[in-house]
Amino acid sequence: MEGYLSGLLISSLATGIGAIPILFFRRISHFWMDILLAFTGGVMVAASTHGLIPASLKLTNLFNFSCGVIIGAIALGIVEKLIPHVDLKHSQSDIIIPAQSIMLITAMAIHNIPEGLSVGAGFASEADKLGFLIALSIGLQNIPEGFLIALFLVHQKVNRFTAIAVAFLTGAIEIAAGVLGYHLSGLSLNLVPFGLAFAAGAILFIVYKELIPETHGHGYERAATFSFIVGIVCMIGLVEWFR
Repeated sequence: MEGYLSGLLISSLATGIGAIPILFFRRISHFWMDILLAFTGGVMVAASTHGLIPASLKLTNLFNFSCGVIIGAIALGIVEKLIPHVDLKHSQSDIIIPAQSIMLITAMAIHNIPEGLSVGAGFASEADKLGFLIALSIGLQNIPEGFLIALFLVHQKVNRFTAIAVAFLTGAIEIAAGVLGYHLSGLSLNLVPFGLAFAAGAILFIVYKELIPETHGHGYERAATFSFIVGIVCMIGLVEWFR
């Protein structure tokens, strides 16, 4: 019991821990904002294409995988339609979290559910150290995700401490999903492949729809493009290093 709870804490708290460095950025210029957003966007694409998607395909067939990805993207598209976008230049100063940021938070929260189920199911299985290895790999992936959440929120004029708190909350969802996955290991193992594909679709939607456009328009598109590619390479290298 203590082992799987520790594993869940490792993977879930990593999201909030990854957001803490945002406190040390007193002022972020358009150049560095574009660079950092592009880099973390690359990390998210790599996490989806090199992590979530291959893991889903190993556990299910191509049809179920494709349905999961498409439904995940459609779900985020519906969220975008339901949440009216806020023009920050003409909005009230008391807006806490703008709509663009809510889309990102929703995508991160959704994608933490199958990750938590995977950790819980891994600890419930009889495979030696499987749960810990899953928790460690997901925790490493969650660190840049937490920074991405905080960075995007700060970019949308959200208070830095609020941004960090939101990052911790999205990670906390993983704990609840992990406990469920541990106690319902048989059911969760069936849900995990669809959930992983769903999360991949949601993340790819938010990266292309929100993050990439945010890095273009300030005159630093070329630098942001290279930063995006470096983010992909770094995330793939990190996954392979700990594999």
